[in-house]
Amino acid sequence: MRISGPNGTTLGTPANSARRSSSSSFSLPEPSTEAGEVRSGAAPKAAANIDALLALQGVEDPVERRKRSVARGRGALDVLDELKIGLLAGNLAATTVARLRDAAASLKSSSGDPGLDAVLSEIELRVEVELAKAGQT
Repeated sequence: MRISGPNGTTLGTPANSARRSSSSSFSLPEPSTEAGEVRSGAAPKAAANIDALLALQGVEDPVERRKRSVARGRGALDVLDELKIGLLAGNLAATTVARLRDAAASLKSSSGDPGLDAVLSEIELRVEVELAKAGQT
């Protein structure tokens, strides 16, 4: 199998013996300074594209926002269950109250769905009541 090309190996290539030697050197043409050919500098268009990308990142998908709201609601209900179990067992852990306070803070944002927002506000009310009972308002 023979491999050739830019990644292949070649054992030896004969040098071109018919190389031309030129006494002149390479030079760039002088830019013309005529009034008609003066170009103005334009702002790069990449900055506008970056702004558009950043704006798109700020747009939130309603489905994802709803999923996050449901997850926050379930998390708050889980902490309320832990609180109930702790109260029934007679040992109320300070970590449970701290988690309940964090759950109350996370329920403040809107999901965009009026029905879900109503349920989340009821969960938030229950969490606030339990925090008030624990003296942690």
